Amino acid sequence: MTPVNKLTEAEINPLQSLDEWEDDVLERYPDPESIATSRKTEEYRNYETPGRDTVKEFYRLNHTYQTYDFVQEKKNDYLKFDKKEMPVWDAFQFLNQLVDDSDPDTDLDQFQHLLQTSEAIRADGHPDWMVMVGLMHDMGKVLCLFGEPQWAVVGDTFPVGCAYSNKIVYPEFFSNNPDYSDERYNTKYGVYTHGCGLRNVDMSWGHDEYVYQMMKNHLPESGLYMLRYHSFYAWHREGEYDHLLDDHDREMLKWVKLFNPYDLYSKNPTPPDWSKLRPYYQELADKYLPAKLRF
Repeated sequence: MTPVNKLTEAEINPLQSLDEWEDDVLERYPDPESIATSRKTEEYRNYETPGRDTVKEFYRLNHTYQTYDFVQEKKNDYLKFDKKEMPVWDAFQFLNQLVDDSDPDTDLDQFQHLLQTSEAIRADGHPDWMVMVGLMHDMGKVLCLFGEPQWAVVGDTFPVGCAYSNKIVYPEFFSNNPDYSDERYNTKYGVYTHGCGLRNVDMSWGHDEYVYQMMKNHLPESGLYMLRYHSFYAWHREGEYDHLLDDHDREMLKWVKLFNPYDLYSKNPTPPDWSKLRPYYQELADKYLPAKLRF
């Protein structure tokens, strides 16, 4: 595999915006029952560049380099959580360094987007642990601030270590992946067994797995599934990989599906009023989170 540090900047970070892949999802999976408040869903993704070439290039890199060994390497590195330690509100300021003026769907910073997601969840009367999921679900994007390329932070996720589904976006690019022709990894089950359960399956590396591991001792299981699999569209939108699921995964699927529209359709140009919201969220954070988060 070509080392990442030998790729050009354009190859490492081809997207115009870190969230551009999410906007692409809006086109691939429009939701008529969305909770969008200020625009129709078809009005999202208002780029002038046709064809979404940057997204296509992003997935070419993602599918080429997200190997089974790559995932093990990243898990061994990042799941030590020895990079930083800070209070949650400092962590949001750290995350806000990812503000990108090229995002056509919002001028808001990362924290405000997370607030919009969590506020939409709260407005619909869901339990407070799900509000916390909305607030934290993109915290894993701090991986970019540790030098990780976009294709190892965002994007639709998928199992590694077994054959790739043709329902994954741009499946043709998997032919560039070394695992595609490796007999250990290119069969239906690969390194797994029938009904082993998603908890025993390694997913492509990115912010979903990272934030799940960060939060796994602080939220209920249904919320953890939302964090860990909200980008696993081949499963929760296409119904793929049923042979790897167990009954617990099938029961948890409803929670992943419940969360997904709040993530995709809650963007609104009106910023949340943090001065009014702060007491509620400070109490919520005190209830579910430790005094400091480790990264």
